[in-house]
Amino acid sequence: MPDIKRRVEPFSADEDEVREGIELLFFAYRDFIAEPDAILAQYGFGRAHHRVIHFVGRHPQITVSELLGILQITKQSLSRVLSELVQQGFIVQHPGSQDRRQRLLELTAAGRALEREVSAPQRARVAEAYRLAGGAAVEGFRRVLLSIIANPDDRRRFERGLGGKR
Repeated sequence: MPDIKRRVEPFSADEDEVREGIELLFFAYRDFIAEPDAILAQYGFGRAHHRVIHFVGRHPQITVSELLGILQITKQSLSRVLSELVQQGFIVQHPGSQDRRQRLLELTAAGRALEREVSAPQRARVAEAYRLAGGAAVEGFRRVLLSIIANPDDRRRFERGLGGKR
């Protein structure tokens, strides 16, 4: 059994490899969001709605403040998107049990259905890519993505064995 905590050998990519990696990220992201964008357009929604639906679905009872921290957008931007999702019955807001001023967010049944519909093509695309690449490549990809994330608190969300979802 390979030791997954083994020392990673230093690697220095040349300029062309780095530029190719950036270009691959652009093309992968374009294709990753194309199908969800088309589904969201049927509802009159955009990518901001998708992000809110995704994170509220992944973290039921998330506070507005926590969501703002994840999305790194203004209160005004979130307020517009959140208002639309609440008005159309995809998200419900509850007051906090300790602090009644706190707003806890969760998806309604319609919101969960929309989240599943929008994320289904992405889940299928990532699952197939993982299957084709194999476990070692998936772990390497994970390490690359974690290394790209600048904020240490955001990286910690994905630490395995420390109370996370991993």
